[in-house]
Amino acid sequence: MASLPTSPAASFGPARTAALIAGGCGAASALIILGLVGSLAIASAFLATGLVIAGGLVAARRLFPPARPGEVEADWTVARTLAASSADAIAITDRAGRLVCANDRYETLFAGFPTPPGLPVDDAGIDRLSAAGRAAWRDGEAGVDRLLARGTPLMAHVERAGRDEDLLVWRFRGAEGLDLASSVEGMIGGGTGDRLAAAGIMTALIGPDGRIRAANRVFRARAMGHEEGAITGRDFARFLITDSHGLVRFEREGLTGTPLRVLQIPFLEGEDAPMLIALLDDEGGGETPAIGASASAHVRSLVSLMPFGMALVDRDGRFIQMNDAFARAALVDAAAPPLYPGDLLVREDKGVVADAIRRFANGATHSTDLAVRLKDHPDEPVALSIAGARGLGDAAVLLSLKDNGEETRLKREVAQATKMQAVGQLAGGVAHDFNNILTAIIGHCDLMLMRHTPGDSDYDDIQQIRANSNRAASLTRQLLAFSRQQTLRPQVLQLPDVISEVSNLLKRLLGETVALTVKHGRNLGPVRADPGQLEQVVVNLAVNARDAMLARDPRGGGTLSIQTKSVSIADVRKMGSDILPIADYIALEIADTGSGIPADILPKIFEPFFTTKEVGKGTGLGLSTVYGIVKQSGGYIFADNNKAGPGAIFTIYLPVHTASGVIEAPAPATVRAAPKEKPADLWGTGTILLVEDEDMVRAVAERALSRQGYTVLTAEHGEAALEVLARSEKPDLLISDVMMPLMDGPTMVRQVRQRYPDLPILFMSGYAEETLRKSIDLDNVQFLAKPFSVQQLAEAARSVLMPK
Repeated sequence: MASLPTSPAASFGPARTAALIAGGCGAASALIILGLVGSLAIASAFLATGLVIAGGLVAARRLFPPARPGEVEADWTVARTLAASSADAIAITDRAGRLVCANDRYETLFAGFPTPPGLPVDDAGIDRLSAAGRAAWRDGEAGVDRLLARGTPLMAHVERAGRDEDLLVWRFRGAEGLDLASSVEGMIGGGTGDRLAAAGIMTALIGPDGRIRAANRVFRARAMGHEEGAITGRDFARFLITDSHGLVRFEREGLTGTPLRVLQIPFLEGEDAPMLIALLDDEGGGETPAIGASASAHVRSLVSLMPFGMALVDRDGRFIQMNDAFARAALVDAAAPPLYPGDLLVREDKGVVADAIRRFANGATHSTDLAVRLKDHPDEPVALSIAGARGLGDAAVLLSLKDNGEETRLKREVAQATKMQAVGQLAGGVAHDFNNILTAIIGHCDLMLMRHTPGDSDYDDIQQIRANSNRAASLTRQLLAFSRQQTLRPQVLQLPDVISEVSNLLKRLLGETVALTVKHGRNLGPVRADPGQLEQVVVNLAVNARDAMLARDPRGGGTLSIQTKSVSIADVRKMGSDILPIADYIALEIADTGSGIPADILPKIFEPFFTTKEVGKGTGLGLSTVYGIVKQSGGYIFADNNKAGPGAIFTIYLPVHTASGVIEAPAPATVRAAPKEKPADLWGTGTILLVEDEDMVRAVAERALSRQGYTVLTAEHGEAALEVLARSEKPDLLISDVMMPLMDGPTMVRQVRQRYPDLPILFMSGYAEETLRKSIDLDNVQFLAKPFSVQQLAEAARSVLMPK
C-alpha cells in the first residue's frame, strides 16, 4: 500500500485477514427447526453449532503525534504494527481534518483512502460520522452504531489520541447483527432459499415495518402466482388471510386453499430486528397439532441440507438419520454405518453419551454440550451437542457434531510455526554466546601453541582441543543456519546448474548400492539463492535419504530421485495450501525408497538436535540447517511420505526471481571471486582501541594484538570506549563488538565518527554479518565473525591498516 501524501509515516503494513461471520446458513436453517420443535434447548444446540464467529481485534489505543522542534520524532513503527494486526479498518486524521495514515483493511473496505467523515456511505451516515468526529474532539470518544458502506454493515468508533490529543483514530468494524441479517437475506434469495424450496419450505425475511426484505421462489410462486417479479418492499400481511377457525392461507388461493403453518423465528434480538418466517403446508387442516408424515419428511429433507453435522436418534438410542456433514465430521465408514452413537466413540466416552441420550429421550428440556473423542482420532476431542426433540415422529434426540478437522489442522500448523520460530530465536542466541566461548578457547590454544613446538608433550593435546573447538564452531554455524541468521551470498541462478555441480559429490556420498536419478522439468525460471548453501541443502537431504534406505535394506540400497519442475500460480491455487503464498515457484523434489517417516516423528524432523539415529551418530542439525537455509532464501520446504511407493519425499519451493515484474534471466556461470590476498607480514605498529563486553574474549584479543606489536587500549562497552577516547590520542584502528550492554557498537562508532570521520572500524560478532548488516552499514567498516583465531584477528587488523 502506498504512503499517503500527508502521512508523517509509512502506511500501516499488511493487515491480517479479519475473521468474518460465518455459519449464517446453518443458523437460519437451525432456527427453522426451532420453530418446528418449539424448544429453547434445541435453539441453543443449533445456534451453538450453526454459527461460527471468529474475530480478532488488536487496536492501537494511543498514537504519538509528529515531534515538535527540538523533540525526537515520534516512532510510528508500533502504531503501524498494531494497526496491521487489527481486523478493524483504522484511519488517523489530524486537527486540520487531513488523513494521516490508514491500514490495508481501510483501503479495501472503502476502495482507497477517502478522508473521514467523507466516506462512501449514505448522506445520513456522513452526517452521523461528522457529529461523531465533533463529539470525539469534545468528549474524547464517540461512536456510530449503524452504517452501510458499499453494501457492508459497519459500526464506527472515534477516539481522540496523541500526546497533545491532536489526532482522531477512526475504527470501523462489521456490525454483527446487521451482518447476520444481510447474510440471511442473501441466502433466502439465493441457493439456500432454493434448497429450502425444494423441500417444500416457504421462507421470507420480514423487516420491523412488516415489509418483505427477501423471499424464496416457492413463497413467491404461492403468494403471487409466479416466481418472477419484485416482492421486496411489499406488505407481508396482505398476502395472507385467516378464516373463522384461525387457519392461515394465501390470499391468492382463497378459503379453499391449503392451510399453512406459520413459524416465526426471531434470530436477532431487538425491536427493530428482522424476523424470519417459515411456512409449511398443513395437510391435516389444522385438526392435529402434531407434525404429520409430510412435515416429518420436510424435516428429514431439512436435516440433510444442514451445512453442519446433524443426526436424529430414536428413543432406543439408535441412529435414524445423519446428514453428510455429520458423517464427514464423525469419520463414518459408508460401507459399515454405526448403529448407535457410542459406536463412533472411544470406550471411555460411550457411557456418558448413552446416559445423555437416554435422559433427553425421556423428556429432559435443556441441551448439553460434551467434549468427546472419536475412536479413529482419540487425541483430538470434538464438540457433540445433544438436545431432546418433540413432534418429530420417531426421532427423540437431536445430535450435532462440529467438524474440527480444518480448525485442528490450522491450529497444529500455527503451533508448529510458532514453535519453530521460538526455537530459531533460541538457537541464534545460543550460537552467539557459544561463539564468544569458542573465541576464548581457540585464542588461548593459539597463544599456548606459540610457546610449544611439535614434539612437546602438551603440543598434541593443545591441537586436539583446538580441533574440537573448530568442530564446535561448525555446529554453531549450523545453528545460525537454522535460525536464519547466517550470511548468504545470493545470486540469480538455475536449479539444474546447482544439481549438476553437486551430482558428482552425491555419487561418492551415496555409494555403489544407492542409485541416483535426476530429472529436470522444462521452462524453469530463475531463482535467487546462495549456490553454496543450496548445495548444502541437497547434500544434507541426500545423506539422510541414503541412511534411511540403508537402514531399510543394507545390501540392496535403493534409489534417490532428484527432480526439478515449474509450479505456476494456477498449480498453487489447486494445492489449496494455507502456508504456500500464491506465486510462481520452482520446485525441487528429493525422494528416496526408504521406510518413510513415522507420523509421530514427521512434525518434529526440522527441530534442532532431533534425531532418530543412535547416540553419537548424528547431531540432529542436518534437517534444521536445511530448514533455515530454505526459509532464509525466501522458500518453503515440506516433508511427507511418498504416496506412490515406499520412502519419503522432501519438496522445496523457491519463488521465481523477477525484477520489475519481468522474469530475470540467470547470470552466466561465474567463477567465485578469489579471496582477498592476506598480508604476508602480520607485524604492525600503532594504537588499537578494543571494545568487547566479554572479559575472556577481550583478554585473548588484547594479548594477540599486543604480541603483533600494537599498543592496545581496552573498554568493556561503548560508553567506556568514549571515555577512553576523551583522554587519549586518536587511535589508528577501532575494533568493537556489535552487541554490548549500555551502548552497542554501531551507536558508539557513530559518535566516534563525529570526532574522527576517517577512523577505520573492524566489527566482530557472534551473530552473522547478514543479521547485523543494517546496523553496521557504515563507511570504511570491516567485519570479523566469531569465533576467530589469533592469526585471523591479526590478519584482519593488518588488512584494515594496510595502505590502500
